[in-house]
Amino acid sequence: MPETILSKTVLDCAKLTTREINQQLKALASEGIEQVEVVNPAGRHNLAIALEHPITISFQGSVGYYCGGLCDRATIEINGSCGWSVGENLMSGQITVQGNASANAGASAHGGKICILGNAGPRAAISLKGATLIVSGNVGHSSAFMMQQGRFIICGDAGENLGDSIYDGQIFVGGTIKSLGADARLEPMTAQDWEMLTQELHPLGLDAKAYEFKKIVCAQELYHFKAKDFSKWKDAY
Repeated sequence: MPETILSKTVLDCAKLTTREINQQLKALASEGIEQVEVVNPAGRHNLAIALEHPITISFQGSVGYYCGGLCDRATIEINGSCGWSVGENLMSGQITVQGNASANAGASAHGGKICILGNAGPRAAISLKGATLIVSGNVGHSSAFMMQQGRFIICGDAGENLGDSIYDGQIFVGGTIKSLGADARLEPMTAQDWEMLTQELHPLGLDAKAYEFKKIVCAQELYHFKAKDFSKWKDAY
């Protein structure tokens, strides 16, 4: 059973299965417990999945893949690194990763915010649908592939094919871009963009003006198929 210390509930994963961990987290959230510290996560996969009530969860250690997926209104902090697809299909709330993230960070996230205070692997923000994904370091190739809505802020460098087949949304890169994908283009930064970046990065201890941000949006050349543009579609797909 979880141990309650003052206003904090401590949940030790050492002798629990993944199903039991998630069942207890859901029960605590439904009971109105505000804060849970999870110890000994030991890189387990599928932790804190599909939480539907407001709760703050702090993982003391690294976690595996799909942590925080499908969550609504939860606040999750990972004091370590995480596997692929952190925050997959996130609906609302916030996930903060103090270390690095593997591939597909924020995949298909509809809302909320995911902050990775390290590097992220390939395909970060793939099919992003409205959330905000912030990476303080670098991201790998094919990030923001088929991005549909939302905001993707990369303070470091971006790998090949950034924003390939992007449909909508905004990408900001503070470092270098190895290459842009099909239908992605650079757009001039505005004063409103800099103001937004300052507001998003300041709470993370980051200074937007310390980076040379570039803005990437959809060129809208692939919105409608035209025979004369077949080569562009071929390159994209």
